[in-house]
Amino acid sequence: MRYRRFGKTELPLSVFSLGTMRSLAAPSAMVAVVEAAIAQGINHIETARAYGQSEALLGQALAELAPPRQQLYLTTKLLPTVSGDQLRRQLDQSLERLGVDYLDCVALHGLNLAEQWEQARSPQGSLAALDQARDEGLVRHIGFSTHGSQALILELINSQRFAFVNLHYYYFFQRHGPAIARAAELDLGVFIISPADKGGQLYAPPAALVERCAPLSPLAFNYRFLLSDPRITTLSLGAAQPSDLNLACGIAAQDGPLSAAEQAIAQGLQAQQQQALGTDLCSQCYQCLPCPEAINIPEILRLRNLAVAHDMTEFGQYRYRMFENAGHWFPGRRGDRCTDCGDCLPRCPEQLDIPKLLRDSHHRLKGNHRRRLWEN
Repeated sequence: MRYRRFGKTELPLSVFSLGTMRSLAAPSAMVAVVEAAIAQGINHIETARAYGQSEALLGQALAELAPPRQQLYLTTKLLPTVSGDQLRRQLDQSLERLGVDYLDCVALHGLNLAEQWEQARSPQGSLAALDQARDEGLVRHIGFSTHGSQALILELINSQRFAFVNLHYYYFFQRHGPAIARAAELDLGVFIISPADKGGQLYAPPAALVERCAPLSPLAFNYRFLLSDPRITTLSLGAAQPSDLNLACGIAAQDGPLSAAEQAIAQGLQAQQQQALGTDLCSQCYQCLPCPEAINIPEILRLRNLAVAHDMTEFGQYRYRMFENAGHWFPGRRGDRCTDCGDCLPRCPEQLDIPKLLRDSHHRLKGNHRRRLWEN
């Protein structure tokens, strides 16, 4: 295992962090995974109040395993609240569930909208409550996670109110590269979340992608892409059982620049995308926004890029189904909402026939409805 400085927090975090978004079904399962993670050298565990029973199960596991508190760094995430008093109650409950008297890091969970940010930084808002908790020694470092726009992410980073940021950024989604760069300039710790799942469901890749990434697996290639960037501190690693940790922990020591063979994989993937999509390739410039129908054009066309170029249709369907079902966590409307108004066309530097591509994307990706984590 390798360790990196988590920005201005100065915490030496393992390059993989144990994430607990999908709470394990039984306390024994959590104990087994946490014990295995610690044995592999992972020293950072992330949970959240919104992750079901995760905090309580993790607290039980830590009580049973009793690792030295100063050798294990704990992060939880709290949803931004209307008032600081509400957030403080959340924090107190999280501390009780986890069975600890302080948290190394607390992130405001899902600062996705400008109005949330405005409310959080008000004199009686969530940030004021976290600042007070830090003064009392209950919290050591404050950060944020976000599914928001690039403009909002950069505003949050530039506010200098935070010591770290949790970001979506992967080989197949490099939109937030400017946020990585700015965070590094301001010495914020950078925590990449969900590289296996949101990064492309790379734990279950299509055969074509497996072939193009050989001799690495697609997931191993994505890990190497991220670990090769010294600005990134740590990657989230979810596990349902101890063996789920093995691939990542086996790669953890390989944190140098991409090798010639790995660069060749990246070049091959790029060439395949260009060849497969031709003049229909969306370069993700985002100049087509805003859309009068609130369609998330760039994200829909990104999913189409991946489906056409790399047979990542199942991943595209998984993400596409979230439109109009996940609120500000995954904003925008589906491609079939296009009215052919033509507003986006003159702004597209590639002169794409965007309405046609949106209809094609909807046909490819609409799939069948599946229950999401937030649905009853």
